[in-house]
Amino acid sequence: MADTPFAERPSNEILKEEAKQMTRANLFKAGAAALIGMGVIILIFGLALLAGGVYLILLGGSWYFAIAGVALSISGMLTAGRRPVGAAVYILVLFATILWGIWDVGLTFWPLFSRLFLFAVLALPLLPLMRAFHSGPRPGFMRFANPFAGVIAVASIATLYASLQPQPIQSARATPPPVPGRSVGAVTNTDWRYYGRTPSGTRHSSVNQITPENVAGLEVAWIYRTGEIPGPKAGHVVTPLHVDGRLYGCTQSSQLFALDGETGKELWHFDPHAQTNNVYPRCRGVAYHSDAPVHGNVNAQMPAPEAACTRRIVSTTVDSRLIAVDAITGKACADFGVDGSVSLRTGMGNADPELYFPTAAPTVVRDLVVVGGLVWDNQKVGEPSGVVRAFNVHTGALVWAWDLGNPAITRLPPEGESYTRGTPNVWSTPSFDDSLGLIYLPTGNATPDFWGGRRTTADDRYSSSIVALDIDTGRERWHFQTVHHDLWDYDVPSQPALYDVPDGHGGTVPALIQTTKRGQIFMLDRRNGRPISKVEERPVPQGGAPGDRTSPTQPYSVDMPAIGTEPLSEKRMWGLTPLDQLVCRIEFRQARYEGEFTPPSERRTIQYPSWLGGMNWGSVSITENLGYLIVNDTRVPIWNRLLSRSTYDKADVANGGHEGSAPQTGTPWGIEQGRFLSPLGIPCQQPPYGTISAIDLSTHKVIWSMPLGTTEETGPLGIATHLPIPIGMPTRGGPITTSSGLIFVAGSQDLSIRALDVRTGRELWKGNLPVGAETTPMTYLSKTSGRQFLVVSAGGNSVTAKKGDYVVAFALPR
Repeated sequence: MADTPFAERPSNEILKEEAKQMTRANLFKAGAAALIGMGVIILIFGLALLAGGVYLILLGGSWYFAIAGVALSISGMLTAGRRPVGAAVYILVLFATILWGIWDVGLTFWPLFSRLFLFAVLALPLLPLMRAFHSGPRPGFMRFANPFAGVIAVASIATLYASLQPQPIQSARATPPPVPGRSVGAVTNTDWRYYGRTPSGTRHSSVNQITPENVAGLEVAWIYRTGEIPGPKAGHVVTPLHVDGRLYGCTQSSQLFALDGETGKELWHFDPHAQTNNVYPRCRGVAYHSDAPVHGNVNAQMPAPEAACTRRIVSTTVDSRLIAVDAITGKACADFGVDGSVSLRTGMGNADPELYFPTAAPTVVRDLVVVGGLVWDNQKVGEPSGVVRAFNVHTGALVWAWDLGNPAITRLPPEGESYTRGTPNVWSTPSFDDSLGLIYLPTGNATPDFWGGRRTTADDRYSSSIVALDIDTGRERWHFQTVHHDLWDYDVPSQPALYDVPDGHGGTVPALIQTTKRGQIFMLDRRNGRPISKVEERPVPQGGAPGDRTSPTQPYSVDMPAIGTEPLSEKRMWGLTPLDQLVCRIEFRQARYEGEFTPPSERRTIQYPSWLGGMNWGSVSITENLGYLIVNDTRVPIWNRLLSRSTYDKADVANGGHEGSAPQTGTPWGIEQGRFLSPLGIPCQQPPYGTISAIDLSTHKVIWSMPLGTTEETGPLGIATHLPIPIGMPTRGGPITTSSGLIFVAGSQDLSIRALDVRTGRELWKGNLPVGAETTPMTYLSKTSGRQFLVVSAGGNSVTAKKGDYVVAFALPR
């Protein structure tokens, strides 16, 4: 019995050895199966690249994809057959792709990511599986499989880390100290009394309590909810005013509210009972007028009773009215129009009233309220007039009208007639210079947007322009056009910014700075409209649709930076993987694209910069104490194609107005269009898709340029990544600046508002919002506590279904 354990020991060792061998065999079988699976994946990948690559060659494109497809197909078949050379071929393709990628795009991060990352991801499991190729002798190179996999793993981790860091378009460099200009009609108080804070539209505040050093301490001070969640086509995008301790704003259904600027408590609410507008309901702001001297704090008891509507809030409605209410009580001003309301449909004719309504804040200048209006794009010939009118701020009486199609009409049109239909409109916000007596109108494009064969001389003269009118009379003093015979919907969307720029000789020149959807920035003498920064006419592509014409040249502002205007090319096509990049390359080659101003035609045509922007309605900010112009932009191409009248009418195309296909009734053509996206729903050109930049107005040089916005709320196929990858997203809404050296900006398609260093573009703080914000923030100093507040409306954004009705205020701790 004593010998039994000794006798059993060899048997146990044999069993253990057999178990180990069985485990190794099972692992080998599992590895072999996984290897076969990897081979099949690589084979499919290769065949897809081969098929698409051959087609791309036939279109005159790159040969890389077809060659790589052949090599990967061979690698996949060999790998599936458990031949070690299959892995070797794959690694050779990886090395060749690295060299090709650097040759193709240089050492730029996101273009290389598109070309290399998927190859690295596939290499990570392939290399460790090399032991499962076969049980016989293995080639010597296989001993390097695991170390090389480690190198790729480290490189992949480093790449993912780098993807979470901003990739500057241009970093701030040591530059001479800025040479500031001079503000226009400076307002020294700490309120925000106009949509752009002042009539000059610079969105700059001298309030400097929040600084680059303490901004990280900002926290939510209060939240107000309007009670109206926007519907699918609506937008809660108001930038409130702050006057004497009160905030004033509006909702997408045109209801008005007043809040205590310290606490966010609602002081009054006014419902104009506007009829529902299902086209594009929104209200970007209201206007304020006062006949009274400024008191300290109107939240407290007024020092003496005032007449009703001594201070008044003026707003427009989604059913095309102009309304006025008492700023203190929220009661309708009975002396204004009829019970506080003036119809803006008077003189417009009875046809298509739903196609005209204002969305921008009205402009109060002297004792006038100046109003333009949105005209719904692309629906038909002869849409409502783009007339601009001025009403008496006290009575609502019409004082003057600017009908660009019939200058003889200075007030109401003759009995039985209407203002000239179908003319360019002013849907954005004007600026004014009271000392010069001029108001500056950014005009839209005469509809329909993409075929202009029936436009009038007046349409072509004033489309996509800046027009200066005499404040008192509404008569034209000068105009400057940014696009001739606009066939691309290049409305002038942003408020002109007024600032006296350095002239290089110790003085200043009164300037108007106008940003555009094209990414061009025009700097004009606001006294006469002559360019301060050189503008030259350059030849552009020709060959539009039958029955139309194209301008042989277009104006370019050659001494100011152009933002986001680098021409597209096949090399600039992008995707998360080489496969969707290949699809974008093919679609790019199939389409017509001859650079900016490629005219629409019956062939699928790519437009870039597109009508989404460049710079859009959010407008700009000027740091008046430094002389820096702060601009944010969008970089997303669109494609379009003209369809014959009969084809369009039979196609059952969903009409989208200015953000989709549209009928253009009354012309020979409908328009089919959409964003130029990859199969994964990502813009086809390489990132960034939105940026923010600083330009020195004394040198006309870009100081810095950074991507703006992350992919936290979006991703491939619209699925949120929840990763703060700062790739730069399309931007809606504009920036503001403060004299302490801060930029505040939202509108970046994530749920954030940010503070940036105005000198470097570096992010200093990010505040969380309950939903996205597609609007411009504002700031003011509380008259109660002396604290500086930062306020932004959050109603949702275009990349998520999350909508809201929030007005959020941030401040430093008490």
